[in-house]
Amino acid sequence: MRFFMVPIAAIFCFLVGCATPVSYSNTPLHTYDKDTEYEIEESPEGFSISIYYSRYQMVPESDAVATACKSQLTSIAWDEADRRGRKIELNEQRIRLSMGRNGLTGITSCQALGVARWAK
Repeated sequence: MRFFMVPIAAIFCFLVGCATPVSYSNTPLHTYDKDTEYEIEESPEGFSISIYYSRYQMVPESDAVATACKSQLTSIAWDEADRRGRKIELNEQRIRLSMGRNGLTGITSCQALGVARWAK
């Protein structure tokens, strides 16, 4: 009986184990689309943007979610700059990402933070 309890306990821990991404913002987020929420914080030289991106994945592919998360951050930053009628400089190499996955629900999530500076 004990022989079967160890594998069952290990499988249960694997299935319900979740990792949540580190949060880069503690303010309420605005909805961008069904998978993305964002927040913009003003600064004299531009703005910082933090996003939360999540989607269901039957087979976990963290790289696909990381790429989509970074792409959403970039799109939102450029949308915000266009809305203000200004150009920005956004160093994509400096975007910080934190990934998480809930094994029970199949949701892979990402928190990202980037800084956009007004172009001179």
